[in-house]
Amino acid sequence: MDDLAILGGLFAIAFVAATILPAQSEAALVGLLVAGAQAPVLLVAIASLGNILGAVLNWALGRGVERFRDCKWFPVSAASLDRATGWYRRWGRWSLLLSWAPIGGDALTVAAGVLREPLWSFVALVSIAKTARYVVLAAATLGVLA
Repeated sequence: MDDLAILGGLFAIAFVAATILPAQSEAALVGLLVAGAQAPVLLVAIASLGNILGAVLNWALGRGVERFRDCKWFPVSAASLDRATGWYRRWGRWSLLLSWAPIGGDALTVAAGVLREPLWSFVALVSIAKTARYVVLAAATLGVLA
């Protein structure tokens, strides 16, 4: 498999993992890090970009929540969105630093759109959270944290 296909696959898995379908971007990243075919910095950057852009899609869906909320494909249940919106109202934009979390993180990114968080601050905070997660995962995988 060529490098472009590998990187494109990692990007796609990371994107999907942040949106409507379950995916394990962490497993894909670890597998590629262990294989050692690409530079770790490049792999972390590609995974981060895909995951951040997936979160931006969630933010956009949140902006249009009234049109999309009842669609089967909508990525967050009504109960989960209500909980995330309450959390977001309580803690504000800083709650986006938890957007990396496997449970509730996606709902927070949708809630940010619902509550009209400006895109620039959304992208900044989500970028910090999601990139930090992949950096820690890469460091642990490569033995840097040992």
